[in-house]
Amino acid sequence: MTTIDLNNVVRHAGADDLPWVDASGGIWLKVLRVDAASGIWVVQNRFEPGVRLQTHRHTGPVDGFTISGRWHYLEYDFYSTAGSYIREPAGSVHTLDVPADNEGITEVLFVMEGVNLDLAPDGSVENVVDGTLTLAAYEALAEAQGFGRPTGVIVG
Repeated sequence: MTTIDLNNVVRHAGADDLPWVDASGGIWLKVLRVDAASGIWVVQNRFEPGVRLQTHRHTGPVDGFTISGRWHYLEYDFYSTAGSYIREPAGSVHTLDVPADNEGITEVLFVMEGVNLDLAPDGSVENVVDGTLTLAAYEALAEAQGFGRPTGVIVG
């Protein structure tokens, strides 16, 4: 009898299996992968011009690849444009901002390790988000928006 190790096969997250959900405030979300055991989660975001996320800190490193548009962190003097790649060290604090004068959607792929800590102006933690919570929110939004439960998210 042949045994298949599901951790040792290629898994595919098809674009048609993963809807873009309206996460509100000009933010669109697609969750591609969540591995609770390792703390790794992969999301794709679309940001409308003028979006600014709450200042936050990640407990693990983050990789980001800009697919389209332009965005930056208020705390740094560079802009990420289509084709740009960033690597954030664990513990970095930043505020993602999409310029209001952008002429279209900004799309970014993020690979995160650990949790995201949303910070109050005094630096205290207001909210904690991880891959598991993000997946639950994504599924709930997809169902509420008439897509049904997404079937293509890679879990594990």
